[in-house]
Amino acid sequence: MMNLVVLQVLLLASATALASSTAGYPSASPRAPPLPTWTITPTNNTRQFRGLSPVSDKVVWVSGTGGTVLRTTNGGATWANVSPSLLPENAATFEFRDIQAFSAKVAVIMSIGEGNASRIYLTRNCGHSWSATFINREATAFYNCMAFEDEQHGLAMSDPVNGKFRLIETWDGGASWDVVVSLGMPAALAGEAGFAASGTCLESAAGRWYLASGGVDPGRIYRSNNRRDWKVSNSSIAGRTAAGVFSVRFRDVKYGIAVGGDYENPLRNVNISSWSEDGGAMWQASEGFPAGYRSEVSWVPHREATAVAVGTSGSDLTVDGGRTWQNFDNGTFDAVECIRKDVCWASGSKGRVANLSLR
Repeated sequence: MMNLVVLQVLLLASATALASSTAGYPSASPRAPPLPTWTITPTNNTRQFRGLSPVSDKVVWVSGTGGTVLRTTNGGATWANVSPSLLPENAATFEFRDIQAFSAKVAVIMSIGEGNASRIYLTRNCGHSWSATFINREATAFYNCMAFEDEQHGLAMSDPVNGKFRLIETWDGGASWDVVVSLGMPAALAGEAGFAASGTCLESAAGRWYLASGGVDPGRIYRSNNRRDWKVSNSSIAGRTAAGVFSVRFRDVKYGIAVGGDYENPLRNVNISSWSEDGGAMWQASEGFPAGYRSEVSWVPHREATAVAVGTSGSDLTVDGGRTWQNFDNGTFDAVECIRKDVCWASGSKGRVANLSLR
């Protein structure tokens, strides 16, 4: 039988070791860092802004309904209306769903719609005047979005024409456009189309191009290295008439995120986002989805796997490349663009434009 004194010594040593091993741990779980919040800027406007293009933390352009274009050069403290001077009877019919700004002076805007409602305008003088550089003449074309890989070269995408997605191309910063030969574009499925929701159904990243679609189940994502030969993959995002992939964005040649959902059922949050780590050849459904339909996603520069997604029912953040998402706001937005590791911008209905600090 163990000596009582020896037993007491062993118990005391064990208790001392246990106390020492746990001394470095807090008595309660540490508090999680606060989630980011949007700061609304005073646009003094009630239009819906689906077009968003921040140039810096000070210079931002937005475009939207009623032929409206706004610009700020002081970080949103004030906004100037720089809308094109269209004929009064036509002005209210134009919806500038996409915009690409290159500086405080130069920007390209796209109006969506059937026939000649699809058009592109260019300004080089801060929006004081605009030139119509493309007016659609094909009755079956409906242009949804555009993307630029630099200040000179860009593409714009229409719903299928003669069974294939139609692309037009500029090599002079949007001053002129030409149809891209579609021989290498796969045939679209019945009912397949793009969504003119945030200007990111077409993406340029790391020398490659991506095109997102819906109207079919699942939605699909096309990819190309040369703008003429395309391959297509299932996105793992559910699709139907008003559902599918609304936004596809790539961080580099490997890592991509896609978001979407059902515009007519914005709170549905199953199979509405996915991610890729092989350049878009395969897409995996997220393990934790955003809180509802999301019309755009943007990678946060220099934050590795961090991205922000927005939609009519709120905003979400991922820190693992789109595998899981955390909702942090329930306000409505249509577009988001992160321009630095600590600054994002968003725009949406009722004149809402906001910035997000990730510091």
